[in-house]
Amino acid sequence: MYVVTNRIKVKKGFAEKMAPNFTRPGALQSFEGFIKVEVAVCRDFEEYDEMSVNMYWQNLDGFKKWRESDAFKQAHKRPESKPGEAPKESPLLGSQIVVAEIVSSIGAATQA
Repeated sequence: MYVVTNRIKVKKGFAEKMAPNFTRPGALQSFEGFIKVEVAVCRDFEEYDEMSVNMYWQNLDGFKKWRESDAFKQAHKRPESKPGEAPKESPLLGSQIVVAEIVSSIGAATQA
C-alpha cells in the first residue's frame, strides 16, 4: 500500500474551508487501487496553515492513472471569474507531493 501526501501551505484560516474539497464524493472513488483520502490540518506555523492531503492507494499505477486523467484535471481546475470581476486571489502558498510505501503498521488492540 502507498500513501501519497500533498502538503499544501495555505493562508491562515483557509485550511478548514478547503479541506472538504478533497473529500467530496466523485470520480476518484472509482479509480482502481484507490482506498481513501484523509485531510489533516496543522496550525502550528505562524505565517500559514498546512494541509496534508493523504491519499491511500493499493498500488502506484492507480495513482498515476488518476494524475493523468481528465477527472483529475477537472477536480483541480480553478473557478473562472465572472465577467467584469477581477480574478480571485488564491489562498495557496505552495505544495509538495510526497509518495511513500507503507512497509509496517499496527492497529488498535482488541479488548476482551
